[in-house]
Amino acid sequence: MSSESDAHVIARLTGQMLPSLALAATDGQAVDLAILTGRSVVYAYPRTAEPDKASPDGWDEIPGAKGCTPQSCSFRDHAKELSAVGVDHLFGLSSQTTEYQKEAAERLHLPFALLSDTDHRFKESMAMPDFIIDDMRLFKRLTMIIYDGRIAKVFYPVDAPAQDAENVLVWCRDNPKG
Repeated sequence: MSSESDAHVIARLTGQMLPSLALAATDGQAVDLAILTGRSVVYAYPRTAEPDKASPDGWDEIPGAKGCTPQSCSFRDHAKELSAVGVDHLFGLSSQTTEYQKEAAERLHLPFALLSDTDHRFKESMAMPDFIIDDMRLFKRLTMIIYDGRIAKVFYPVDAPAQDAENVLVWCRDNPKG
């Protein structure tokens, strides 16, 4: 785990151009976030729980680990409002496999795709914060608002995952041009 401060993560990522990398999506597409035009919102999360399977030992004690399902449901519930304030593209992003993400997207009735970074190419190229538990290397929870391939705003850490979409919605309303 990095000891990088929250403020440094935000400052380092804000303004960065995204790398041109194809990420597998649950809708069967390959998505290159760097070439999307307009406003995109990407929320990175550690992992969604597997039904009927216990979380890793110590999961609940890791700051920011819990809350992936409430965060995804929050974006699901606010997807139309986000679109109304100019969000052209909305994605969740984790290092879980696309196959597992498809199950989660269907179970949670998500109206947007989840992106998979199983090989950590995107995370490493952006030097995004992560952590390791049970031999799994996972994203620390953060949300990026992106315009034409450049990060305009970073929410990090996301301490209240269920309110993440509402915070993004307010920011987008208050910043219609970026």
